[in-house]
Parts: sequence; structure tokens; C-alpha cells
Amino acid sequence: MSDAGAAVELKDADGRVQATLSEARAALDSLIADASLRASIVRAASILAAALTKRGRVYSCGNGGSMCDAMHFAEELSGRYRLNRPALAAVAISDPAYMTCVANDFGFDQVFSRFLQAHAAPGDCLLAISTSGKSANVLEAARVARDASVTVIALTGRPGTPLGALSDLEIAVPAGPFADRVQELHIKVIHIFVELLERQLFPDLYP
Repeated sequence: MSDAGAAVELKDADGRVQATLSEARAALDSLIADASLRASIVRAASILAAALTKRGRVYSCGNGGSMCDAMHFAEELSGRYRLNRPALAAVAISDPAYMTCVANDFGFDQVFSRFLQAHAAPGDCLLAISTSGKSANVLEAARVARDASVTVIALTGRPGTPLGALSDLEIAVPAGPFADRVQELHIKVIHIFVELLERQLFPDLYP
């Protein structure tokens, strides 16, 4: 390839990079500007903190990139976020041996709900993550959680989803039709959850 050809490709790629970053910035600006959503994030963090304060557990689940977000959320709580503090009882439903066992014997739509049947107790909390708000196994997890008196917080990419209807609180980020933009806002919301939890439960960390 000639140097001229490489330069043309780089220019086109840079334009795409700028467009992508602009899309991400517009989505974040929409979230920042939505006072109702900001209030819902604060409320969700308070719900999570209340469950942990009462010695409850926080569970999280999702598919694909949303499972990665569910795992990220749990490890920030049970491990470490910014500063050292006591571990918090958070579990992502993600064990591959368990999930393949249940998927094989009962169907993939049961992989999250059956875990909750085994482990969840009244007063616990479930963070259910689905960019579409329609994932069958996440919906089933929300149904089982509600039946078990487990509070359900939904993290989705559009309002009025089936998952939102099954949840005690839905946070639908304004990121547009594509899952990648939605997931970018989801991880920001998750990090805010963790910081607000730490500030409420361990105020000495943030003098």
C-alpha cells in the first residue's frame, strides 16, 4: 500500500473516531441533563446500601457485555473500588459450570432465576442488566426475585421495557438504539452506584 493510500485511510478512520466519540458524548450529556434519571440513580444506590446495611446480599446478572458489567459491579463491591474498606456481599451470577448445568437441564432462560431460588433471601437486591430490557433469562430472574421479596433494580437502554415492568426501579439510560452506547452509560451508572454506596456506608473514605 502506498503512503498516499495509508494517509487517506487514516483520515477516514479519524473521522469515524470523532463521530463515535461525539455520539458517546451526546449520550452522556443526555444522561447528565435528565434530573429524573439522576434521582433514580441516587435512589437505586440507597436501595443497594440499605440491603447491605441489613446484612443482605446484592446479586447481579446479564448476558454478554451486560454479564461483564454485572461481574464488574460485583467485584467492585466485594473487592476494591478506589480505597481499602471492608468487603461487601455482592455476587454476579456468572459461574460457567453452574450456568451450563442449568442451561443443559432446564433451559437457558433459567440460568439466573434458579441461582436466586437457591441463594436469595427476603431483603436482598438484584441488579438486572439488559440493554433491550427483553432478555428472557433476565426477565425470569426478576420474576423469581420479586416472588422471593428481593428488590429488583433494572438497568436498561430504553424506558417502558418488560424488565422495567417487573422491577421496583428501572434506570433506562438515554443512549440510542445500539447496545454499545447503552453499555457505555451502564458502566458509568454502575461506577456511580459504587461510589455512592461507599460514601454512604464508609463516609470516612471521602473526608
